Amino acid sequence: MQNHNLGYPRIGGQRELKKACENYWAGKINQQALLQEAQNIRKNNWLTQKEIGIELIPVNDFSFYDHVLDMSLLVGAIPERYHPLMQNLSTLDLYFAMARGYQKDGFDVTAMEMTKWFDTNYHYIVPEFKKNQTFQLLGSKIFDEFAEAKALNIPAKPVLIGAVSYLLLGKEKESGFARIDLIDALLPVYIQILQKLQAQGATWVQIDEPYLIMDLTEKERQVFVKVYTEIKKQVPELKIILATYFEGYRDNLPIALQLPVDVLHLDLVRYPNQLEEVLQNPNLGNKVLSLGVVDGRNIWKNDFEQSLQMIAKAVSQVGSERVWIAPSCSLLHSPYDLDYEQKLNPEIKQWLAFAKQKLQEIVTLTRLASGENSEELNKALQENKQAHQNRKTSALIHNPKVKERLQTIQESDFNRKSPFAVRQKVQKERFKLPLFPTTTIGSFPQTNEVRQLRAKLKKGELSQQQYEAEIEKAIVEAIRIQEEIGLDVLVHGEFERNDMVEYFGELLDGFAFTENGWVQSYGSRCVKPPIIFGDVARSKDLSVRWSSFAQQNTQKLMKGMLTGPVTILQWSFVRNDQPRKETTFQIALAIRDEVLALEKSGIQVIQIDEPAIREGLPLRKQDWAEYLDWAVKAFRLASSGVEDHTQIHTHMCYSEFNDIIEHIAAMDADVITIETSRSEMELLKAFNDFKYPN
Repeated sequence: MQNHNLGYPRIGGQRELKKACENYWAGKINQQALLQEAQNIRKNNWLTQKEIGIELIPVNDFSFYDHVLDMSLLVGAIPERYHPLMQNLSTLDLYFAMARGYQKDGFDVTAMEMTKWFDTNYHYIVPEFKKNQTFQLLGSKIFDEFAEAKALNIPAKPVLIGAVSYLLLGKEKESGFARIDLIDALLPVYIQILQKLQAQGATWVQIDEPYLIMDLTEKERQVFVKVYTEIKKQVPELKIILATYFEGYRDNLPIALQLPVDVLHLDLVRYPNQLEEVLQNPNLGNKVLSLGVVDGRNIWKNDFEQSLQMIAKAVSQVGSERVWIAPSCSLLHSPYDLDYEQKLNPEIKQWLAFAKQKLQEIVTLTRLASGENSEELNKALQENKQAHQNRKTSALIHNPKVKERLQTIQESDFNRKSPFAVRQKVQKERFKLPLFPTTTIGSFPQTNEVRQLRAKLKKGELSQQQYEAEIEKAIVEAIRIQEEIGLDVLVHGEFERNDMVEYFGELLDGFAFTENGWVQSYGSRCVKPPIIFGDVARSKDLSVRWSSFAQQNTQKLMKGMLTGPVTILQWSFVRNDQPRKETTFQIALAIRDEVLALEKSGIQVIQIDEPAIREGLPLRKQDWAEYLDWAVKAFRLASSGVEDHTQIHTHMCYSEFNDIIEHIAAMDADVITIETSRSEMELLKAFNDFKYPN
């Protein structure tokens, strides 16, 4: 039995890559300094994994911006608008121009599109394809990094995105062709890459094909067969690890088992049932199974007993030499190292594992499952068992009042007192707004001055009273600007908020916050998601003080601004000891209490933002209905307690919701504000085809 890792965080333990990239873009350091910092991060990552005991270590999982963009550069898929820049710029600067756009030296070239990586909060740069797209081996990053790792005696396996997933992750930029048909042009370049890696001394290569867990057409399935048959033919000695994650193979399993690969990776965190499905399939042959038992996407300690049962089941059927232990997916989605957390409540900390600790779990599980017996291992097993036992019974987590309240939700709690037509009439008479009322989304820019205020408050350089006086000044200024412009419904600017989720999490029970729990969102943007560890409750006001202050400073309507329950859930690390639906309903009840408190304080218009409702969709369409049912109900639970005269708004951005427009309508908000500036008004087409009722 052996272990391996699928990928490691690339930002550095203290976000060194973020700082170096931003300094480079600002012209504060030169390219050599940036390359040196990147090399330091890679070396540190590899040596950390080796010292912990990872037996096959990923190489080329590092990226300056995004691994899909790396692939586009490697195979020469550079959109035409960047071709003039190729004369003037270094490869790295061209790469950054594709990611961020380029507006200097007389050029004005827009950035490539960015979208969510499956159902994670990571964003990738979308490949652009045209009808007669050609590909060629251009970049050398994967080969350089493999050579670098070998020179350090790292047991390295290069990682690259599979050809089929790479095409499916992209977009056709002209009509008259399907991107999957470009496989004949792309495959020879992939063969070239693999042959070159083999010539460099690579024995194992990890090819990521996450699309194998998606809904595929029969044509797409057959392309997988064609690609891997050709790879086997052209590089027969190279051993291929086929990695998928975030779901199970399900109906694609027959195709996956047909592929001539050596190792099949299973995400057993997101889809544990597939172990049984794979083991029972007569076409498994002599493939090695990589068991993704350690959660690469959440921050909870692995349950050793549960994982060992799964491993034992696999070993009993295929033998220990055909079982590998791994994380469920790349650890890119996990924070770096729990040891950096000095202020976290020790009781909560004992339940957590960040990327470095997950590697230790993988190694411990490998040793335990191999039958190794030592005092050190027995102690680790006992400590793991104890931590899980503590979590089950902890008073920090379990709030009987919250659980009781969930049980007593009535059907009427999901519905407004009257239908929209009645509410609309009441609101029109009460508000007397013009025919086309104007408003803005909510937050004004968080200027440097505003950020400084928060920093000074944290350091104790400002008293709470002084801080609040400064925030009040900023709010009044924002109100006067809006009045001067002539907006009809105003916002207070949200100067008191650090982030639309973190702000509410800090005021709600059941949330914890890290000092250094950063994960990459895209490029140099890192986020520090809150941890929902326990039952969520509202024990104090969240926004009433600021909204009512703002309302007192204007004759116009002032909007109360809240983040919706699904978005708070999606942008947090969520507890894994109860269904997500239950956690969302707890958050919805807390937001409901705040909505009622805002109404009571005289706020007549309340906006509940749900930008993440679309991204919460399960990856398989057959699972959509169940999710959408409870996601819509959660919004209605949060918003439906008010009187008819209170107007509920929602806001959605950067979200292609044409395919779920009926569910958006079912949220029954009085007003919906949608983002259309970046999508060239595309979203409005949904309203041509669907009669939006509100």
